[in-house]
Amino acid sequence: MDEDFDIPAAEEMNDDMDLPDESPILKVGEEKEIGKQGLKKKLVKEGEGWDTPENGDEVEVHYTGTLLDGTQFDSSRDRGTPFKFTLGQGQVIKGWDQGIKTMKKGENAIFTIPPELAYGESGSSTTIPPNATLQFDVELLSWTSVKDICKDGAIFKKIVTEGDKWENPKDLDEVFVKYEARLEDGTLVAKSDGVEFTVKEDYFCPALAKAVKTMKKGEKVILTVKPQYGFGEKGKPASGEEGAVPPNATLEITLELVSWKTVTEVTDDKKVIKKILKEGEGYERPNEGAVVKLKLIGKLQDGTVFLKKGHGEGEDLFEFKTDDEQVIEGLDRAVTTMKKGEVALLTIHSDYAFGSSESSQELAVVPPNSTVYYEVELESFVKDKESWDMNTEEKIEAAGKKKEEGNVLFKAGKYARASKRYEKAAKYIEYDSSFGEEEKKQAKTLKVTCNLNNAACKLKLKDYKEAEKLCTKVLDIQSKNVKALYRRAQAYIHLADLDLAEFDIKKALEIDPDNRDVKLEYRTLKEKMKEYNKKEAKFYGNMFARMNKLEALETNKATKEAEPMSIDSKA
Repeated sequence: MDEDFDIPAAEEMNDDMDLPDESPILKVGEEKEIGKQGLKKKLVKEGEGWDTPENGDEVEVHYTGTLLDGTQFDSSRDRGTPFKFTLGQGQVIKGWDQGIKTMKKGENAIFTIPPELAYGESGSSTTIPPNATLQFDVELLSWTSVKDICKDGAIFKKIVTEGDKWENPKDLDEVFVKYEARLEDGTLVAKSDGVEFTVKEDYFCPALAKAVKTMKKGEKVILTVKPQYGFGEKGKPASGEEGAVPPNATLEITLELVSWKTVTEVTDDKKVIKKILKEGEGYERPNEGAVVKLKLIGKLQDGTVFLKKGHGEGEDLFEFKTDDEQVIEGLDRAVTTMKKGEVALLTIHSDYAFGSSESSQELAVVPPNSTVYYEVELESFVKDKESWDMNTEEKIEAAGKKKEEGNVLFKAGKYARASKRYEKAAKYIEYDSSFGEEEKKQAKTLKVTCNLNNAACKLKLKDYKEAEKLCTKVLDIQSKNVKALYRRAQAYIHLADLDLAEFDIKKALEIDPDNRDVKLEYRTLKEKMKEYNKKEAKFYGNMFARMNKLEALETNKATKEAEPMSIDSKA
């Protein structure tokens, strides 16, 4: 555009401007209003795909501007040079900012722009008169996406090369990047042809970590970084090959995300960490009870190898069944998160490894309280048969087997593992609508037993809410099941629902008056109720005492206010 017609903002953009929420759906030749301020759009040629530019994006257009009588006042086409500007930043008239954000790449449209969204009462130069309605024939050639990463205007990201797929690195991941950082005048202050760092630990300046979390593999961007995400008010002195950054300096950083290693927390307490060295195939992972085959190297923190399996020529792969206590818990749980062909490095805290005891392994002794490291390659696995792949007979048989495994674990004091067995057993026979009558009876018996046993596990694990739910499931099937009433009463006592606990205990004693366990629990409940009543009496006693004290204070205050003022006769 000529200098006089650089589509300047007619005035500062109003904060309450009525922006369109979405692009109008138009057919070629059709015209519609955009928003509620009189802006109209007529589609001349459809664009490609579905994407449209957003505020902050750098757009490139060809256009021809005319008055309503057809008088042309400007044209980028005549000059042979496309016009570039940043959308939504007030660099052009409001009608352009509003209209062009509804266009797709390659689209051609005619915008009719009222004076309020153009040059208003003043017009522009001698060519656009005051209060003129304008028409622009615009073709959106392309745009470069520019994102305000932190939504505070302090890091703008302009995508130079699009990345692959859709995943972005997370805080724990280790990213490999190339970057180049310059001051606004072009002075180079830092450069790397390849560096690896953990996202949450930052590198060079905070902007790099913020930016990589929004990037895809292979993506290349240019960052405009304000001081708060650069080096702030103090700047940075020169160090080694890195140049100095002055105080309050804005940086321009070219950044490429070459690759990254995904790091995940296998356990909620962050004591088993998995870093993927090589991605696996597909989506399938081993389930509980799967038979897995893998290559394995186990090391101590100092690098001492204490176990090596499946790496020698002709050596069999290391094989075990998951969730069967055949290996340490950390390895067991991590393997169930892996895909076939995946290679991962595991960091396993002693709580999930060999604990506080010394353990003699194949190649070395693991000292007490050792964190151990495993490099694992999952070669293959055979999943334990899922319930949907079983016929009725197989489901009942599998449920019975899991129940027995749960019983063994419960007796060994392994309540969490036993609970999982009972849960799985119950799931096998959860839906029995297709079962025959005899099979339904068997399934009902198993459901009752598994849910009751699982409730006992939950009580041991102090998960009283879940214990109550499991007992209620049993009582829905057998309303006079004394064990279910007894265990639910125990859960209610711990949940401080003493009235409900008393109701269940009384009902259990009605059914089985001589049940010793229920009688003992009733005695416990009565003690709890006495204790509760004492606390309640004390609470209300204290409350009433405080209220009486406050009333006395208020009365004294009122009495004093009612007394006549005393006058000193000597005054």
